Amino acid sequence: MSIDFNKGKWLNEPASWRADETGLTLTTDEKTDFWRETHYGFTRDNGHFLAFPTGDSFTAEIRVQGEFRTLYDQAGLMVRLDEKRWVKSGVEFTDGEAFLSTVVTDGRSDWSVAQPFKELEDFRIRITLAGGAMRIQASRDGSFWPLLRLAPFPAATRYEIGPTACTPERSGLTVRFSEFSIGPAVTTDLHDLS
Repeated sequence: MSIDFNKGKWLNEPASWRADETGLTLTTDEKTDFWRETHYGFTRDNGHFLAFPTGDSFTAEIRVQGEFRTLYDQAGLMVRLDEKRWVKSGVEFTDGEAFLSTVVTDGRSDWSVAQPFKELEDFRIRITLAGGAMRIQASRDGSFWPLLRLAPFPAATRYEIGPTACTPERSGLTVRFSEFSIGPAVTTDLHDLS
C-alpha cells in the first residue's frame, strides 16, 4: 500500500521539509547521523527519520533521489526498534564515490558498502523483514533487485520503518523520496531478483 508521508512521525525533524501526495522532500540539518560506537567511538542518534509503524513482518520500498557529493552524505530507508537496534540502508558517499551502504546496529553498528550499479542519484531500496531475518535489495529501475545484505535482526511484534537522511560532515543535502510502500513480506526465493 502506498504511504502518505504526512502521516509519519519524525525522529529529529529537519528544519526544512515538505510532503504532498507525490513524495517527501527534505534538506538535512548540520552534522546529522545515526551510528553507535564501532571504530569511531561515538554514538550519534540525531539523523532525520520519518517513522511509520509496521507489524512483525513486511516488505517496504522507496525511491530516493539526490546529489550526494560530500563525505558520508546518505539517504535511504531505516528500520528501527529503539536507539540501540536499527538498520539504515541506501546511498552513502565515501572515498570519493557514491556506494550502496547498510549499517546494521544491535548495540553496536557495523557498516558494509557495495556497488552493484554506480548511478546513485535516482534508485530504489527494498527491505523485507520476517522471522528475524532482514533482506535488503536495491534497484535502478524497480524491476531488477540485486541483494545488498542478508542479516539477522531482532524479532519483534512491531517495528518502525521510513525514509532517513543524514549529513555527518555538513548541512544542506536535499533529498526527494517517493513511491514509498509497505506491504506483506515478499516470500520469493533469495536468488529471485525480481
